[in-house]
Amino acid sequence: MDFNVKKLASDAGVFFTRAVQFTEEKLGQAEKTELDPHLENLITRADSTKNWTEKILKQTEVLLQPNPIDHTGARIEEFIYDKLDKKLPSRTTNAELLGQYMLDAAIEFGSDTPYGKTLITVAEYQKRLGGAEREFLHTSAVTFLSPLRNFLEGDWRTISKERRLLENRRLDLDICKARLKKAKLAEAKAAATPDFQETRPRNYVLSASASALLSEEVDKAEHELRVAQTEFDRQAEVTRLLLEGISSTHLNHLRCLQDFAEAQATYYAQCHHYMQDLQRELNRSKPVTLAMEQSQLPVTGARKARVLYDYDAHDKPQHLITVYTVPGMDPDWLIGERGNEKGKVPVTYLELLS
Repeated sequence: MDFNVKKLASDAGVFFTRAVQFTEEKLGQAEKTELDPHLENLITRADSTKNWTEKILKQTEVLLQPNPIDHTGARIEEFIYDKLDKKLPSRTTNAELLGQYMLDAAIEFGSDTPYGKTLITVAEYQKRLGGAEREFLHTSAVTFLSPLRNFLEGDWRTISKERRLLENRRLDLDICKARLKKAKLAEAKAAATPDFQETRPRNYVLSASASALLSEEVDKAEHELRVAQTEFDRQAEVTRLLLEGISSTHLNHLRCLQDFAEAQATYYAQCHHYMQDLQRELNRSKPVTLAMEQSQLPVTGARKARVLYDYDAHDKPQHLITVYTVPGMDPDWLIGERGNEKGKVPVTYLELLS
């Protein structure tokens, strides 16, 4: 118990002394040992690496999980699973959820209706998009986010610890320098003071004793300075070696960045492919009748037209229908009529006959 108390008191004394030295340096009242320029450059480069890695990591996470409602919960969930060293279960993507909603709606509205069929078609491709997104998220997390996070939580913590230790060694060194300087000034001042050897022998004895004590203080301060310098140099070398490893970090992050860009390109290519397929399917089954009129409209310039594309389950290309316009109607559309069915028809789907 006594040992712990003494150690605590000693540590508190060291901390206080360092705090005083640091404050006096900030106020310009104490000299500060400057680091080697090469080491200073390494520190600056390391700080930039840390700061930009944090920003890139954070913004990439926002890019991959943009939902502000789900973002915090997802981060907490990932943190818990990471600490438990368990694999995070795959979450349903927004596109997959949308696809499921569309399938449920198709069942309720009727999967054999034009709307229900289209819902099913779009839902299938939404699920494919969601699967591609999940694969992209997984690949990005493994090949890009994890290495960046590992650097910040691993290598950077080690570097920061050694840099703090180097700063403490530097403060101790400057404290020893100040102490030696003070001891030498006191010794020089005592040597310059006239002794009273001839008139007061007792004062001479006291002066000689004080001189010896001051000399011992100088010797002790010089020894402490040599020890502090050795510890500072050793710590500076350790810190330098760690900081030079930042170059390897850059190379590793370069490879991770290339992997991320490749995963991103693959994902968007898949999305483009799926959307093109979806458009082709929708165009093949796109109905000519977009809206059935509820009331009889006045006929203006009725004429025959040949259907160029199939537009529902009953009409086929080459069928003839009657088309006409109504006042104020968009010129790109006509009113089409076949039997009891009537609705708007895009002009590009028809071949107008004289």
